[in-house]
Amino acid sequence: MKVFKSTTLLAMGLSAIMLFTGCSSTSERPSENNSKADETKPKVVNLYTDRHYDSDDKLYSAFTEETGIKINVVKGKSDELIERLKTEGADTEADLLITADVGRLHRAKVSSLLQPVDSQVLKTNIPENLRDKENYWFGLTKRARVIVYAKDRVKPSELSTYEDLANPKWKGKILVRGADSVYNQSLLASFIETMGEENAKKWASGIVANMARAPKGGDRDQAKAIAAGEGDIAIMNTYYFGHMLNSSDPEEKKAAEKLAIFFPDQNGTGTHINVSGAGVVKSAKNKENTVKLLEFLASEKAQKSFAEANYEYPVLKSVDSSDLLKSWGSFKEQPISLSKLGELNEKAVKILNEVGWK
Repeated sequence: MKVFKSTTLLAMGLSAIMLFTGCSSTSERPSENNSKADETKPKVVNLYTDRHYDSDDKLYSAFTEETGIKINVVKGKSDELIERLKTEGADTEADLLITADVGRLHRAKVSSLLQPVDSQVLKTNIPENLRDKENYWFGLTKRARVIVYAKDRVKPSELSTYEDLANPKWKGKILVRGADSVYNQSLLASFIETMGEENAKKWASGIVANMARAPKGGDRDQAKAIAAGEGDIAIMNTYYFGHMLNSSDPEEKKAAEKLAIFFPDQNGTGTHINVSGAGVVKSAKNKENTVKLLEFLASEKAQKSFAEANYEYPVLKSVDSSDLLKSWGSFKEQPISLSKLGELNEKAVKILNEVGWK
């Protein structure tokens, strides 16, 4: 019995020590574990992007050098990347999505693929009309959708507005890509916002009537078709024209040199602009690092690179455009919030189908 008591007391003492030790560990271990986990967690951002430029890769390297955060890049077409995010759901490894055109950013937002970001740097550097009103996406570069014309067949004095391109005087002379182009959908969405749905539909119908051929190819193909004499006027993004003028393909460069740019609607609502932009993926597992990358891409250093290397207009107002873009002159931009382009995309697609824009 005496032995039992001693054993019991010893056991009770050990239990008390173990209990204390356990309590102490319970209160301290999580923070220690979290701290260790933070220390061992890889410093990465997993990026899905449809941009495929060497200049972007150099920016990512510069970001890694500054922060120690590695960027793993998956490149693909915008729509394919959005579908991939839908399929992967919460299991996706992606932290950041970069696409061209606000229409696609809006699709990603309404598909619950993105999350809002509260960053004073982004709010300060990116004008309000170039970012989502609920901060789900942010424009990083601008492109203008302009009129490009044959210098030997069209005088600039003959050009004025987008609306005028629907005038029968241009019958058989207009070249433009298909209705499935999100660039055209966003252009028409901007007209729905600025001139109303009925007038936007009249414009689209007039363009179809004036087409030189059934729509085919991308923006560069429209420019090449002008140079080949298939039409006199194309609607295309400035970014593509800059690339053609500096192309390593002599035939492409030669075609572009026969053409010139005209910024429409300078006495009205302004020339249509769009963005290449980014949004943080809803289930991003490296959000803090991802926001740092977004802020870096909106910084003066990155904006200069976008402007100089890729013929895009910077969104940061303190950064100048490249010399080539300056040579085209300054222009008045459509002042509307680009969020509207996404919100009105469905109506734009419906109109394009109704007027027979192939």
